[in-house]
Amino acid sequence: MSVTTHTGGSILGHPVKRTEDQELITGAGLYTGDLPVEGSLHAVFVRSPIAHGTLGDIDVEEARSMPGVVAIYTAADLDVADRPGLPGVVPDAMARPHLAKGKVRFVGDIVAAVIGETAGQALDAAETVFPDIEPLPAVTGIEEAFAEGAPLLFDEVGSNLAAGAGTGDVEGIFDEADVVVEGKFLNQRVAGVPMEPNACVAEPGTPEGGITLWLSTQTPHGARDALAGDLGLEADQVRVVAPRVGGGFGPKATAYPEYTIAAKAALLLGRPVRWNETRSENMLSMVHGRSQVQWVELGVKRSGKIVGLRASVIGDGGAYPAVGTILPSLTQLLAQGVYDIPAIDFAWKTVVTNTTTVGAYRGAGRPEATQLLERIIDMAADEIGVDPLEMRRMNYLQPEQYPMTSLTGAEYDNADHEKALDAAIQASGYQELLAEQKRRRDAGDRVALGIGVGSYVEVTAPLGLDGEYGSAQAHPDGTFTVMAGTSAHGQGHETAFAQLASSVLGVPMEKVKVVQSDTAVVRSGAGTLGSRSLQTGGSAIHNASQELVSRAREIAAHLLEAAVEDIEHSDDGFGVRGVAGNTITWQQVATASEDGTGLEDGNGRALREDLDFKQGQSSFPFGTHISVVEVDLDTGMVKPLRHVAVDDCGKILNPMLVAGQQHGGIAQGISQALFERVTFDEDGNPTTGNLASYTIPSAADLCSYEASNTETPTHLNPIGAKGIGESGTIGSTPAVHNAVIDALSPLGVRHIDMPLTPEAVWRAIHGASASDPGTRHQAGPEYAGKSETEHVPDGTDA
Repeated sequence: MSVTTHTGGSILGHPVKRTEDQELITGAGLYTGDLPVEGSLHAVFVRSPIAHGTLGDIDVEEARSMPGVVAIYTAADLDVADRPGLPGVVPDAMARPHLAKGKVRFVGDIVAAVIGETAGQALDAAETVFPDIEPLPAVTGIEEAFAEGAPLLFDEVGSNLAAGAGTGDVEGIFDEADVVVEGKFLNQRVAGVPMEPNACVAEPGTPEGGITLWLSTQTPHGARDALAGDLGLEADQVRVVAPRVGGGFGPKATAYPEYTIAAKAALLLGRPVRWNETRSENMLSMVHGRSQVQWVELGVKRSGKIVGLRASVIGDGGAYPAVGTILPSLTQLLAQGVYDIPAIDFAWKTVVTNTTTVGAYRGAGRPEATQLLERIIDMAADEIGVDPLEMRRMNYLQPEQYPMTSLTGAEYDNADHEKALDAAIQASGYQELLAEQKRRRDAGDRVALGIGVGSYVEVTAPLGLDGEYGSAQAHPDGTFTVMAGTSAHGQGHETAFAQLASSVLGVPMEKVKVVQSDTAVVRSGAGTLGSRSLQTGGSAIHNASQELVSRAREIAAHLLEAAVEDIEHSDDGFGVRGVAGNTITWQQVATASEDGTGLEDGNGRALREDLDFKQGQSSFPFGTHISVVEVDLDTGMVKPLRHVAVDDCGKILNPMLVAGQQHGGIAQGISQALFERVTFDEDGNPTTGNLASYTIPSAADLCSYEASNTETPTHLNPIGAKGIGESGTIGSTPAVHNAVIDALSPLGVRHIDMPLTPEAVWRAIHGASASDPGTRHQAGPEYAGKSETEHVPDGTDA
C-alpha cells in the first residue's frame, strides 16, 4: 500500500502511515507498568479459591509479620462503598464489594489486599493469608441459574435474575409461513486477552488532597468518575492518565475494584501504590464477553422470503452483573439485521452465575445478534433448498427504505446491502468455489470444502455514546494542538485526528499534536468503545478546527484591515481575495490573538476553540463476509483457506487504518468461531485459566484476509464516517461458522455450537443426529396465536 505524505491540501481518503508506530515498534513508549514512580509500594490481591461460599474470618497474622509488608486490608479495614452494578437496571443488592464480605461469589473474588515494599514480598505474604470459606453449591450454567432450586448468589433478591425485557408477544407470527426452522445456539464465553493485562499506579497528593492514577484503560474520564465515587472524592480531586495501552477490546472500559483498592491504600499510606496484573489473574478477574444461550425460530415461505422471527436470549452477567447485563438488549436491537422481516418477537434476560463478571468485548451484544440471525437463515436456506446468498439477497432491506426505524427500535441511517454482497461475490469468485466444492464432493474427497456467508449491520456510537468533546488550538510557534475525549489503545487516533485537523487547517500533519487520555488536560470525554472515536471525537476535532479557521479569519481581517468575507484561507495562511502578496501566517494570527493586537477589544487570549459535538443518534455500518474453509473429515480439523470481507463504514478517512481494524476484527471473529472458549467445572473452578488451556490462534493458524470496502457516507456527521473497529468481528464469526457447517451438510450436520474445535467437529461427523440441537418442522395451525413461551424457553417456566 502506498503512503501519502502531506505538504498541504486535503489528505482525507488517502492511506497515511501511522505516526505513533515508531514509538511503539521501538519500545520507546511507556505503558503503565513501565512508569518510574519513585517510592512505589506494590499491591498483591488474595483471591477466593472457591466459587461460592460463606466468608468467615481471614487469617492475616502471619502475613503481617513478614518482611516488607506495609499493610494488609480486608473489607473490615477499608472504608470503600460497594460498586453498583448498573443503577436503575441491576438490583441494588447485586452491587459488588471491592473486598468480599459475607460471601464469595466466584473464583477470583478479592478477599484481601497485601501492600509490600516489593512485589515479591507482597506475593510471599499473600500466600500465607487464609480465608475461612464455607463452600456453598455453585451455579455456572446460564440455564441452570434459572432452574428450580438453583443456588442463589444474592439471597435477598430471591432469584438469579438481574434484568430482562423484550418486544412483547406477536400473535400469529408464523401463520403465513410454509416452514418454521428452529435452533438453539450457544454464543460461548470468551476472554479479552489483551497483550497488556490490567495495571495501575496510584500516587496520592496530586491534585492537592486527591490522587493521580495511571491506568491501562479505554475510558479515563469514566474511570475517574467511578473512582471518585468509590473514594468519596470530588471528580476534580482524581486525575486519571492512560499512557500507552496494550490492547483494550472492551474489557478495559471497566473501572476495576483493584484500582480503587490501590488508590485507597495510597491515600491511607501516603505513598504511591502500583499493581500489575499477571496473566492468570487476568483470566480470572478481567471481565469476559459474549456468553448467551439463544432459542431462535424463523418462519419462511418456500420461495425463501422471511415471514417472521422469534427469539429468546438469556445472557450471563457473571457474579456481579454490570454493563454486561444490558448487552442482550443490543442483541435485541439488531435482531432484524439487514433484512425486511415483517414481524419480530424477541425476549431477553440476564442471570447471575458463580463466574467472572461479563462485560463488553469487541462487538458487545451485536455479534450475538448477527450470529443467531445468520445461523438460522442458513438453516432455513438448507431446509428449503435455496442458495444462502440468494436467500439473503431476496430479503435485504433496500436503499430507498432508509432512513428507517427497525422493528426493534434501531434507527438505521443508510445502507446498500446488495452492493456489499455483490462485491464479496466478485472478490471471492463464488461460482468457481461452488464448482470446486461440487468436484470434491463428487470425488468423495475426505477434505471437504465449505463456503459460508455472513451479512451484518452494526450499531456504532451506541447507548447514548454519540457525542464527544474536541478542541483545536493554534500556537505562535506555528504548531497546533487538538484534543478529543476519546482514548487510544492501538487504533491510530493520533494519525486520524492529525489528518482531520491538517485537512481543515491547511497545515502539514507534522505541525499537529494530538492530546488525549488525561483527565487533567482534556475537559471531558466518553472514551473509546463502541466504534465511536472517528465519528464523535474526529467530528469534534473537525468542527473545532473549522471554528478555529473562522476565528483566525476574523483576526486576519483585523490585521489586514479588510472585511472578514474577503479573507481567504489557503495553505499559505490568510490573505485578501484578489490581492496578491499580502498574506498573514498562522503564526502571526496566533501571536496577534495572544497579545491582543488582532482583537477588537485588545484583550489577549489563546487562539483556541472548544466544543462538544453531538451526532444525535448512532450510525449503522454494514457489510458481507464470505469464508472458505477446509474440513478434514477424518480428524475434524478446520483450516481457514480464504476470508473475503466487504465492510462499509461510511466515508473512509484513511484506508490503512480501516484495513488494520478489519484485519484485527476478523482475527478475533475467526478465533471465536474456531478456537476460544472460557469454561468452568461444576464447582465453578476455571478450567481455562491460562494460555495453555485457553486457546488463541497464532498467525500460522489463520489465513490471509481479502478486505475491501464499499462507501456509503452517513449524513449524521460532517465527515460522513461510521465506525469500523468492531465490524470485522461481527461479520467474520457467522461466515466461518456457516462455512464449517456447509462443509459437513452432506453428512446431515445442521449445527455445532462454537468453538468448532477438531473434537467438536469430529464428534458431529461421527454422530450427527445425536449432536444436532436444532429441529425442523412444517408450519401448521398449531402455531397460530401461541405465545413465545410455548415454543422458545425463556427460563421463567423452568
